[in-house]
Amino acid sequence: MNLAALVAHCAARLDEAQVAFGHGTTNAHDEAAWLVLWRLGLPLDTDIDAADAVVPDAQAIATVIALIDERIRTRKPAAYLTRQAWLQGWSFYVDERVIVPRSLIAEVLVDGSLDYFVGDSPARVLDICTGNGSLAIIAAHVYPDARVLGSDISTDALAVAHINVAQHVLQERVQLVASDGLAAHELYAGGPFDLILCNPPYVNAQSMAALPAEFLAEPALALDGNRDGSSDGMDFVRALLPQLATRMTDNAALVLEIGHERAYFEAAFPTLPCLWLSTSAGEDQVVLIQRSALASLSGPLQGPTPLT
Repeated sequence: MNLAALVAHCAARLDEAQVAFGHGTTNAHDEAAWLVLWRLGLPLDTDIDAADAVVPDAQAIATVIALIDERIRTRKPAAYLTRQAWLQGWSFYVDERVIVPRSLIAEVLVDGSLDYFVGDSPARVLDICTGNGSLAIIAAHVYPDARVLGSDISTDALAVAHINVAQHVLQERVQLVASDGLAAHELYAGGPFDLILCNPPYVNAQSMAALPAEFLAEPALALDGNRDGSSDGMDFVRALLPQLATRMTDNAALVLEIGHERAYFEAAFPTLPCLWLSTSAGEDQVVLIQRSALASLSGPLQGPTPLT
């Protein structure tokens, strides 16, 4: 069995088992190629169709099939099996303490979409709900003169983020702190900020109940946006946004990922001026809000407004 045939065989197995994708790949072929190449110790950019592609021996094929069996049996995202995820070309360590990095905010950081609003060299960047630290690290790469602070309520997630900051050799510029929203003192001592990033828990209750097993394998704390008893997924966002203006410089902006919850977000903040940014997933999943708009909010907002 040559390399292309092995990948095709594994892809067919994944398709037949109806595993869910969305943690770095979107289809069975790409996920099979990733797992096959990783297990064989080959570069992930290997051309599996090349005439001189490696032909694995029987023992190597058996280890690949065992990995595919594990993916199917456990329903764990592939990144948890490989302990590696990629975002905008950068590699990050991951395990079950964090969600697999896939934030669309990484796209707008890299493609320059934010430069018009915050310039091309913001001095201080805050990444709220940093998880494994990937957005904070990408921000530090994109803005080489910036000081970046990443915060998360989960000390487990921050332990993973520390691994990634060290792997990217950014200990001098990326600080990590435990904080529920803006609660930690360090978020006041470290600001005000020119740019705030946030990929919060925002999944509504109905969607949480319907998540595939692969997503349920991730920490619910990072996904479930109904922590205060609401069902619209906006509890964390509703508490956070009125606090942000005081921690921002005059021309600062917030970049917030909201996933498929735009309708709930707009119901929660019906008069808030904002700009929806274009990403590979469309123009309704990442929103930019300027400090001047956030300054119009004050005090905790009321509970969810029913959708009509």
